[in-house]
Amino acid sequence: MLDINFIRENKDAVIEGAKKKGVVVDIQALLDLDDQRKKIQHALDQKREEQNKAAKKIASAPAQKREELIKASTTLKEEVKKLEADLQPVKEQWQKLMWQVPQVPHESVPEGKSDADNKEVKAWGKKPEFKFEPKDHVELMTSLNMVDFERGAAVHGFRGYFLKNDGALLSWAIWNYAQDFFLKKGFNPMLVPAIVKEQNLYGTGHLPNDVEDIYKTQDDDFLSGTAEVATMGYFADQVLDLKTEQKVLAFSPCYRREAGSHGKDTKGLIRVHEFYKLEQVVISKADEAESQRLHDWLNRNTEEFIESLGIPYHTVLNCAGDLGLGQRKKYDIELWVPQENKYREISSASYFNDFQTRRFNIKYKNDAGKLEFAHSLNCTAIPTPRILVSLVENFQTAKGTIMVPKPLRKYLGKKEIK
Repeated sequence: MLDINFIRENKDAVIEGAKKKGVVVDIQALLDLDDQRKKIQHALDQKREEQNKAAKKIASAPAQKREELIKASTTLKEEVKKLEADLQPVKEQWQKLMWQVPQVPHESVPEGKSDADNKEVKAWGKKPEFKFEPKDHVELMTSLNMVDFERGAAVHGFRGYFLKNDGALLSWAIWNYAQDFFLKKGFNPMLVPAIVKEQNLYGTGHLPNDVEDIYKTQDDDFLSGTAEVATMGYFADQVLDLKTEQKVLAFSPCYRREAGSHGKDTKGLIRVHEFYKLEQVVISKADEAESQRLHDWLNRNTEEFIESLGIPYHTVLNCAGDLGLGQRKKYDIELWVPQENKYREISSASYFNDFQTRRFNIKYKNDAGKLEFAHSLNCTAIPTPRILVSLVENFQTAKGTIMVPKPLRKYLGKKEIK
C-alpha cells in the first residue's frame, strides 16, 4: 500500500505507474474520497472533543444545571453517531481503492505489456548439443520410474503427479543442498504455514488482484502460493531491530490454481497445482539504494545456486506490465529446457519498498529514533519439482540415464540415475 500523502504529492507519477502496469484505478476518485474522509473525520473529532468537555461540565455542575447539560450532551451523542455512520461507507470505499493502487515501477523498469517484453540482462552456461535423440522430461523420468502422471491424475486430477524413487530422492537432495547453500549466505531457516488468513494475502499484495489463482478453504482461509506470504505475516504489527536485516530462508508447500493458464503446459512438471519452494525473504531499513543492492544480491544468490548445478540460464528484467501490484522492480531467472528450445522461469526476485510493510504494519526505529515503515524484498531460492525439468533434460545421456550434478551427489548418494 502506498502512503496516501505520497499518492497526493506524486499523483501524476502514480497514475503513470498504474498505466504502465496495466492496473485500472481511479486516483482522482481516491483523492476526492480522501478529502471527504478527512472532512468527516475532522467534524467527528470536534464533536467528540465537545462530548468530553460536556462530560466534565456535567460532573462538576450543580444539580439544577445538570439536566440542561445532559440534554445538550444527548444531542451531541446523536450528532456523533450520525457522523460515524457517514464516515463508515466513505472509509470502506477509500480502503477498497487504496488496496488497488499499485507500487510505482522503478525508472529502470522497461515498458511493456507482458513477459514477452521482458529484457534479457544476462545469459550463462553452454546449451547442450546432443549427438543422440534427446527425450523430454516426461518421457525420461517416466522411463526411469521417477514420476507417475497417470496415477497423479487419478488421485489429484488435472496436473496431478507422483514423484517416486529417484524422483523423490532427487527433490530431497535439492532441498538439502539448497538449505546448506543459502544458509551460508546468512539466512535464518523457517518452516512456515501454507494455510493463511486473508489479511496476509492483502498484506503481500496478492489480493485483491490474484483472487482467481488462489485456493480457498471452507473456513475462509487460503492456501498460499509462496512462503513469502506467511513469512511477512510473521513480522506483522511489530517494531523490529534492524541494525542488520532480517533474512529468512522460508520453506513451505505451495498451491496455485493456475486459473489463467488453461491449455498451457498441460503435461509434465512445469505448471502444477501443488509444489514446494524455498524462499529468500528480507526486511531492511527504508533506504532505496540499499533495497536495490539487496535486490541484486538476492537474485545473484539464486544465480550462483543454478551455476553450481551447471544448468544454463538467463536473467531478465521484467517490464512494467509483468510486475505485480506491489513490486517496484523484478528479475526472473529462467532455465534452459532443451526439448522446448526455450528458457522457462524458475525464480523471481522482487523489492517493494514499504508497500508490503505498510499493509502489515512492520516498523523499526530509524537513526533519529523515529518509527518508520521498513522495506521488504523476496526471491525464490528454488522450487521443486519445476527445476527437475531442466535438470534431467540438460543432463540426460545417450543411454537414457541422467548424470547427477556434482553438488547433489553426496545428498543423493549416486552420480547417475539409471
